[in-house]
Amino acid sequence: MSTSSSSSPRSGLAGLTLGAIGVVYGDIGTSPLYALKEVFAHGHVALNAANIYGVLSLVFWTLTVVVSVKYVALILRADNNGEGGLIAMLALASQAVKHRPVLRRRLLLLGIFGTAIFFGDGVITPAITVLGAIEGLEVAAPGMHRYVVPVTLVVLTALFMLQRQGTASIGKYFGPVMVLWFAVLAVLGLQHIIANPAILWALSPHHALLFLVLNPFVAFIALGSVVLCVTGAEALYADMGHFGKRPIRVAWFSLAMPALVLNYFGQGAMLLEDPGKVGNPFFEMAPAWALYPLIGLATCAAVIASQALITAAFSVTKQAIQLGYLPRLRILHTSVREAGQIYVPFVNWGLFVCIVLAVGLFGTSSKLAAAYGIAVTIDMLITTTMTFFVIRYGWKYPWSLSFAATGFFFVVDFVYFSANVVKVFEGGWFPVVIGAFMFMLMMTWKQGRRLMTTRLREDAIDLPSFLEAVFVSPPTRVQGTAVFLVADQGVTPNALLHNLKHNKVLHATNLFVTVMHHEVPWVRSDKRCELKPLGHDCWQVTLNFGFKNEPDVPEALAMLRNRGCAIDEMDTSYFLSRDIVIPTIGGGMAAWREKLFASMHRNAAAAADFLSLPTNRVVELGSKVEI
Repeated sequence: MSTSSSSSPRSGLAGLTLGAIGVVYGDIGTSPLYALKEVFAHGHVALNAANIYGVLSLVFWTLTVVVSVKYVALILRADNNGEGGLIAMLALASQAVKHRPVLRRRLLLLGIFGTAIFFGDGVITPAITVLGAIEGLEVAAPGMHRYVVPVTLVVLTALFMLQRQGTASIGKYFGPVMVLWFAVLAVLGLQHIIANPAILWALSPHHALLFLVLNPFVAFIALGSVVLCVTGAEALYADMGHFGKRPIRVAWFSLAMPALVLNYFGQGAMLLEDPGKVGNPFFEMAPAWALYPLIGLATCAAVIASQALITAAFSVTKQAIQLGYLPRLRILHTSVREAGQIYVPFVNWGLFVCIVLAVGLFGTSSKLAAAYGIAVTIDMLITTTMTFFVIRYGWKYPWSLSFAATGFFFVVDFVYFSANVVKVFEGGWFPVVIGAFMFMLMMTWKQGRRLMTTRLREDAIDLPSFLEAVFVSPPTRVQGTAVFLVADQGVTPNALLHNLKHNKVLHATNLFVTVMHHEVPWVRSDKRCELKPLGHDCWQVTLNFGFKNEPDVPEALAMLRNRGCAIDEMDTSYFLSRDIVIPTIGGGMAAWREKLFASMHRNAAAAADFLSLPTNRVVELGSKVEI
């Protein structure tokens, strides 16, 4: 008995750790394909022993400071009801400063911009990782150079076509494949370290300091590529809700970090012996007989890393929709057991088009690397900034301690960001343009919704007063329940007005339902429903959801059975107002933004699908709204 009970937690930890290795560390695990190569590839950093030691020392201490200390030790503590990621951090920070409206508004803008930049990261990651893996063909057979881009596009096309099927069937292989990948990384590096063990002196931080002090300009340029060794660090925090803190930490310190360090140092040891292999040091480490199997394994690891980013893009999109920063999109669930496994067709094919454009435009992982660093460092800076406000205003730590806990990391992040700013014209503009476009869409939608709500309120009729007037001379009551979805509590929905005007009847039971999305990941079921009687079998209902909850209105309303408001699902109709937005001159936004908002509103997915309403029981009544 005692044996089984004690082994159960270990077994659970082992399974979660394996899952974390497969999902969390795919991106950072594939960075050896291109990170060290990019430092020396362009000739800015001379390939000599002192520089190799300095760069390797920078790589090791960057992994230690940024990943081990900042993310694993500090950022993972900032969980929002067990959830992580930039939106969860944004919700924490905005709640922490809710009594400071100006600061809260600025933090929201910063967080939404970081979320928008994430989509740029979601484009670059699949492109650079798959390209980096397929470029191994150039080492195996130089004549195959012309096939790299076509093969990359074939792999990426297959990956995006499979998204609709979900990852349930193949996700169970992610962990074992990535364990094998990290083991291969370690073995490849170890064989070269054994041949030249002096390379381990690069573990000393004085090599990094000497490199920075003696060659400040060269070192500054090198930092723009060194930061590539921590691409994917944000995934540690973003996936905390899936695996928990402990499995992520165990996976990092027991396998991921040791394997990465061994591989980077192995590449350095090889370059000390043979500088001519600098063109693609990762694949040059492998013996000739192992090249093609290694290319195959690297491609699998790149696909897994890409899958993690694509899945994260779906999740972030859904959260942004529920927080009101994007219009409703069609969301399909790919698993009956896991609510988090979703597929968003518009995002899937939007990412695919941008990735194909990136591969065709840049053509090599080296050119894409210039675009990659700036997206990564922007999100790192924003996360550090948000963390300060969570520690200071959320956790109530003293100002000095809060500043000390985040100030050092902010300086480190800012230095890496500055090193990548110089690459804006080399390709860094690409994710920035994507991020700026997404930010513009998100802010246009948010502001447009605010204008639309204000306009509707101007013409709104107070619900209690309206019902009181109606029941002075009540219309005919028909059997059944009418559920009226209304954005604002206490406001008479247009659908009710139209129903009374055209049908001249009122249902026996009427529910006026407002769906509220809160800045927390989850709202417990006991907090889901708020009920207020309005008399005459009419009820005001508020349904509360977190940004990771599934907004299932019928399921939530079923909870009212024990609260004196029982409804028969088979005898219930759902009434929605379908508003048509009319842009007007002199409104609250520029004319082109109002037209863009009107188009987004017109093409948004049906509210019935988003709220899980039964399609055969939905009645939509339209109205026009001028903004």
